[in-house]
Amino acid sequence: MQTDSSPFQGKRLPGWLILMAALTAMGALAIDMYLPSFSFIAKDLGVGSNTIQLTLSTFLVGLAFGQMFYGPISDRFGRKPPLYFGICLYVISALGCALAPNIETLLVLRFFQGLGGSAGMVIPRAVVRDKMGAEGAARAFSMLMLVFGLAPILAPFIGGLLLTFSTWRAIFATLTVFGAICLICTHRVMEETRDQAHVVPLHLGRVLRQYVDLLRHRQFMAYVLCGGLIQAGLFAYISGGPFVIIELHGIKPQNFGFVFGANAIGLIACSQINARLVIKRSADRVLGKIIWIPAILTTTVAILVACGYESLPLLLIGFFGFLSCHGFVGPNASAIALAQQGKQAGTAAALMGTLQFGIGMLSGVVMGLWHDGTALPLVTVMAVCGVAALLLYRYVARHTTQTVAPQA
Repeated sequence: MQTDSSPFQGKRLPGWLILMAALTAMGALAIDMYLPSFSFIAKDLGVGSNTIQLTLSTFLVGLAFGQMFYGPISDRFGRKPPLYFGICLYVISALGCALAPNIETLLVLRFFQGLGGSAGMVIPRAVVRDKMGAEGAARAFSMLMLVFGLAPILAPFIGGLLLTFSTWRAIFATLTVFGAICLICTHRVMEETRDQAHVVPLHLGRVLRQYVDLLRHRQFMAYVLCGGLIQAGLFAYISGGPFVIIELHGIKPQNFGFVFGANAIGLIACSQINARLVIKRSADRVLGKIIWIPAILTTTVAILVACGYESLPLLLIGFFGFLSCHGFVGPNASAIALAQQGKQAGTAAALMGTLQFGIGMLSGVVMGLWHDGTALPLVTVMAVCGVAALLLYRYVARHTTQTVAPQA
């Protein structure tokens, strides 16, 4: 299949890319929209708030687990059939959550909702790879990053708004409607993009070999892990940021949203700047210029904090700089990694999503275990992520970029 390296004609975004963004948002909305309702769900179902947090964990497990299956299936049967299945599972599970009579039912349904929503994380990446060259894909992933940045800002606000005139069940009803709209639009707007000339047989042994081959592919893994480590720094911030900003430095909880929103706006702005930069410069060149910033910035902050020179402005500058750079690193690293995987774009996108998500969850676990009542664990984890991403790019990815020809 021929790819289009310049898919953005005119000022309007193509309808299919808007749909891919909406599909990408399914998982993010299902995570962030119901966060304000934890106490309401706990009271209604007669359980503790810590038990309600398990509904988020089961969703994340389903989200990570499902990605490994949708990729190979989409390489064999096309992008649309598994997407239909995933969206339908998401919609049915969301509706079940809205009607759940007890916590046990809610836990099970949240797992299946994550399993369905993971299709929206894998297949849009494969579709972008199918339709575009590396530079065009970098621009498209920048547009998807816009959704990634907006969801944490808008979703809790929408969820809180729904709680003002209804119950927590209205949130899941809204997710049901959103999923149904995505299903209709997928049927009417999306075209099948898998290259019919390169159908990949679906055999367990072959799939496992594909995953092993991808894990041994130095360039692919270097770029995947490079983007994943920066994303892991974001997960660490999400896990440890509230404690550092609210409890350590006295920002009122109601004002934390402004700090969180400012960082999200920085990520959004940089992702859109990146979409323009890669028109004139290669994605790899932009990545090479930017990848230094999160490493140097957070390492400097971590050293100052370790030496006792901690202040809220210093931390906020470090957080903002690191998270904003994700708007450059994420899209470009993803585009370059997938550019070499035309025949198995779905499988590659699945492995990418699972690995990056797994690294992110691991950073959250480290933050939970290494809690000493200071900001040092958070800034250290972010610094380690930034430095490791830089080293991977400089000494692995950069030296193998020209050695592998793109696959059709």
